[in-house]
Amino acid sequence: MAWLRALYNWTMDKAAHRQAPYWLAFFCFIESSFFPIPPHPLLGLMCLAQPKKALKYAAIATVSSVLGGLLGYAIGYFLYEAVGAWMLGALGLTESFPVAACYIRDQGAAAVFLAAGTPIPFKLMTITAGFIEMDLLTFLGAAIAGRALIFMVVGVLFQIFGAPIKRVIDQYLGTVTTIFVVLVVAGFVAMTQLGGGDDEASDNRCDSVTSIEDIAAD
Repeated sequence: MAWLRALYNWTMDKAAHRQAPYWLAFFCFIESSFFPIPPHPLLGLMCLAQPKKALKYAAIATVSSVLGGLLGYAIGYFLYEAVGAWMLGALGLTESFPVAACYIRDQGAAAVFLAAGTPIPFKLMTITAGFIEMDLLTFLGAAIAGRALIFMVVGVLFQIFGAPIKRVIDQYLGTVTTIFVVLVVAGFVAMTQLGGGDDEASDNRCDSVTSIEDIAAD
């Protein structure tokens, strides 16, 4: 497992680099509006490399992600036909767009908060919120709350427990990696099984929406 140790050391070195916070801010910003790769792994590695700065990194991630969300909102509001629709298509989110619009219209801030604090693609909700002209202050408040939840929790945990966590990973890197892979695979299997049942049992109106016209007709 020498290659794994070398990769781990290289990643930790980059995560502790003085330019790393700028890269974190950049990726959090663009991920909220169009970039497909989530910044959470980078935040986690940076917090692991320097636990004492975990809260600082989490704050950077929160602020830059919310600012990126405002860009996504602006794309949906002003440039959906010219840019937004193409972006969602490139990300494979075109079919999810009317469903997201339905949820935002029905649930408002709760829908944005849920997307901001969970693995749901946040960029989908930011662009959609702008397109349906969701109240900007409501959107902003929900985005701040959701992003702060998902990023600041990571920051607090690493600030408190980061050093012990790092010692365990340093000593048992191979074992930790194996456990992580097993958990990821198990998670995907569980999601697949649950997803099949939900498709048949769900009676939520928004789940059956296939176009913006369906929402307008309600």
